[in-house]
Order: sequence, then structure tokens, then C-alpha cells
Amino acid sequence: MWDVACPERPSRVAGVSMAGFRDRGVTPIDLRVIPHPTVMLALEFGSGSPFVDDAAGRRHGGSVVAGIGAGCRGAVWVRGDTFEGVQVRLSPVVARAALGVSPADLDGAVVALDDLWGREASRIREQLDDVSSWEQRFALTDALLARRHAAGPSVDPEVARAWHRIVSSDGLVRVEELATEVGWSRKRLWSRFHAQIGLPPKRAAKLVRFDRAVHRLAAGDGAARVAAESGYADQSHLHRDVVAFTGVTPSTVAGEPWLAVDDIAWSGTAGRLPRRV
Repeated sequence: MWDVACPERPSRVAGVSMAGFRDRGVTPIDLRVIPHPTVMLALEFGSGSPFVDDAAGRRHGGSVVAGIGAGCRGAVWVRGDTFEGVQVRLSPVVARAALGVSPADLDGAVVALDDLWGREASRIREQLDDVSSWEQRFALTDALLARRHAAGPSVDPEVARAWHRIVSSDGLVRVEELATEVGWSRKRLWSRFHAQIGLPPKRAAKLVRFDRAVHRLAAGDGAARVAAESGYADQSHLHRDVVAFTGVTPSTVAGEPWLAVDDIAWSGTAGRLPRRV
């Protein structure tokens, strides 16, 4: 059981979205992290003590940052008894400026926010704990990220254009097309894109395509239809991709709790009151 809250208005930074989560303490938290084509920032506060087990066998308590595509093959889990926090999804185009670390440096790993921000991580936790409403928490988080983003470095316009093209095509654009559209050679695009986004273009497109497909599976669409309409050669191709990204089959991933709240938390509709799911 979760209470899910969404901001009344979009972030001041394009490419940043957030939602608030409070678990009801009905059962212990034990969630497989499903890879997603964003960088995730989880700002924990309150009296709970959640932790993240990562692919390297490390356990992180408190607030964390997870690189783009974190959780491949079911290697990252969120566990604990209770949790209250703000989860932020950052496009890799803005993540470097807002977080102060390149998605390429994260390389899909989970990092404690204290290690990246030092005292600033403790300050935002205290501020989130001191206020009483989700809107105040969203405002604090957004102000912090907007300030950091304004002072941080931007990615190349060509890289940003290529990324947005991948997302708008649901991962179905070819690398050769991207290179032509931005006016770069395929080699230059691969190098600059990988260095600034954290994945090579082909892998990024594959992750975006997987994300669209797995959310359709979670919504109840059949695997054959999803495969046919999502750019996969056949249902076996979809099966291989899902297993490669999550470590489980399409039928299993369709029921993953990690995906169950996405249509509420990340649908893009602002102004909703907290809902229990």
C-alpha cells in the first residue's frame, strides 16, 4: 500500500519530473528496480530506514542517485520497513547539470547522495522533513534542482537533439538516421553521445523501446501485440530483451510492483491529491 502524490505544476527544469511516495507499512518493502531511461534521484526523509542493494553487493541507506538504466537483470532492490520520500526522474540531458555528475560517470550504478553532494544532501533531507505538505517538498526539491541546473554544464545541442529524437520515436530510430539529422559522423555521434548521456545511441534506443514495451505489458497488453507494435522482430525477441533488462520473463515483469504506480505517479497530470495504491 502506497500513498502517491504528484506536483500541481511541472518542474521549472525541462526534463525533470517528480512524485512523492509514502508506504503504509502494510508489508516490508521488497522491490526489484526496473531499468528506466532516466537518471533517478531518491530523496529520503522521515522516520523510515529504507536501503538499496546494488549490483556490486553494496547496501546504501538514505538518499541515492541511480544512473540511467540502473537495475539491469534485477540487480538492484529497494528494501526496508517504511519509506517516505521524493523520487525525481531526470532526463540524462539535464542530469549532469542538476546533479553535478555525468550519467556516464554513474555508469548505471547506485551512489549515495552524501558522496555526491556532501552537506547539501543532509540539508535537503532536513528541509523535506521540516515541512508538512507534499507541495512544499516538491517546491524545495524543484528550487534546488533549478539552481544547480542553472549553474551546471549543458550537453551538446546535437546530443540533446539525438536523445529527444530517440525518445520521441519510442526507440525506433536508427543510429545512421540520428547522425545524418544532427550533421555528425556516426563515430562522432557515438563518442559524444556516450560520454554525455551515459549510453551509446543504440543502447539508449534499446532501453527506450524496452521501457515503452514493459509499461504496455504492465498495463495488460499481450506480449504478442506488444512485440508487433513496439518494433521487435517477434515475441521471442521481446522475451529476450525483457530478460536481458530485468532478469525475469515478460509475464513476471508485467506484475512487478515497481511498475504498478507509474500510471499514477508519472502520467504527466499535475494537481492530483495523494492516492493510495
